[in-house]
Amino acid sequence: MSFLKRLFGGGGGGDASEPKTAAAAKQVEHKGFLVSATPYKAEGQYQTCGVVSKEVDGVMKEHRFIRADRFAGLDDAVDISIKKGIQLVDEQGEKMFG
Repeated sequence: MSFLKRLFGGGGGGDASEPKTAAAAKQVEHKGFLVSATPYKAEGQYQTCGVVSKEVDGVMKEHRFIRADRFAGLDDAVDISIKKGIQLVDEQGEKMFG
């Protein structure tokens, strides 16, 4: 299976323990960072997951995060993923990239 199919959740098979990455469900800008919610379905619920990104010295930096929180509804998982990403920005700023 190609890297891109795995990256975007295409195709079947694969390791059941490996989360399927999806396109961002929601994105917000916070203090110059882009916070993207990317929750995925795990064991019948949605896992809190996201990406914080920012261009630093001409290079796009990303920090991916997954939290233990799971929700029955996608909207709840998206909201919490955004809040967790904003919390990372507020607590760590650009330090999270290095």
